[in-house]
This record gives sequence, C-alpha cells and structure tokens, in this order.
Amino acid sequence: MDLLEIAEIIGILSFALSGFFVAGSAGLDLLGIFIASFLTALGGGVIRDIIAGKPLYAFTNNIASVLVIGVVVAGVLFRLHRFGRIEKNRYFLFADTLGLVSFAISGALVGLEAEFNFSGVVLLSLITAVGGGVLRDMLINEVPFILTSEFYGTVAIIVGMVIYLLNGVGFLTIWGVTAVFVLGILLRLTAVRRNWHLPKLR
Repeated sequence: MDLLEIAEIIGILSFALSGFFVAGSAGLDLLGIFIASFLTALGGGVIRDIIAGKPLYAFTNNIASVLVIGVVVAGVLFRLHRFGRIEKNRYFLFADTLGLVSFAISGALVGLEAEFNFSGVVLLSLITAVGGGVLRDMLINEVPFILTSEFYGTVAIIVGMVIYLLNGVGFLTIWGVTAVFVLGILLRLTAVRRNWHLPKLR
C-alpha cells in the first residue's frame, strides 16, 4: 500500500464520519445521511481525478464505497446522530480535521504524479480537501464550511505547499508525509482552539 492509498483511505473514513455528523445535525433521513456521507467522502476525490485525468478512485475501487457504507452503518448502530449540533461535537471536529489533512495530502500527491507545477499541486490539494464538503453543504443548503470555519482551507493550502517542497528536496518519504500529517492536524486544532481567522476586509 503506497502513501497515496493510505492518505485516501484515512480521508474517506474520516470524511464519511464527518458527513454523517453534519447530516445527523441537519436532521436528514437515512437516505440523506448516506448521500451526505458519500458526497463528503468521495466528492473531492472525484473532482481531483477528473482534473488530473486519471481513473476515478471512487468509481474504480470498491473499497471506497465499502468504507463509506461501513461508517454510516456503524454511525446508525451506535446512534452517533444523537450527538447534537456539530459546533459542540469534538468527534466531528477530529474526524473532519483528519479528513481535511489526509485529502490535502492525497490531492498534492496526485498533482505531483500528474506533473503539475506548484500552483497546480496546491490547488489540487485544496480542491480534494474541501470539494466534498462544499458539495454536501450546497445539498443541505448550508454556507460551505470553507467560507466560515477557522483556518480551514488555509490548512489544506499549507499542506499542499509543504508536500510540493518536500518532493522538491527529495524528502517525500513515509516519515516526511507523516510529519506533514501530524503538523497539519495540530495546526487545524490549534486554529480552532485559539479561534484563528484570516483577516477580513472592512
């Protein structure tokens, strides 16, 4: 199993759970929960693969669908939809953070495989990390998380930049990517805890 597949699996599991929490908080029925979880977990990767011109991982690898279905079924069995509003749900925050950083890494790795330049790698990292969540929020008529949450898209951009630079200096190893993964998670959680925001124009 290579770095890309590891990042992809972690991202799918985490974002499927994130989508489940959002759908449960919005009061969707069982079908709505499945759709929201699938969009969150697979939407960004589908957009990424289309841009990169590669076979769609979500539609060519059965493990993607199996992981999402498994998360939703487990969520229903353990009644995770009763955790209330996502703003106060630490499990949602952790799952969403894992998904954000994992998919930012997988997007950057796909960009490197496609031989994209710096801008292409960073943009693909951002699209992969936030694309599914944007589709989900549009479906349930919510303002996309990337536009309202602390340092959300910024974390994906930073992760994409660091992955590109690591590749440039020849340190794109399992240890280098793991370090980026851990630092990305810490950055996101710190931003939430300290309420960091980018400056707003007045």
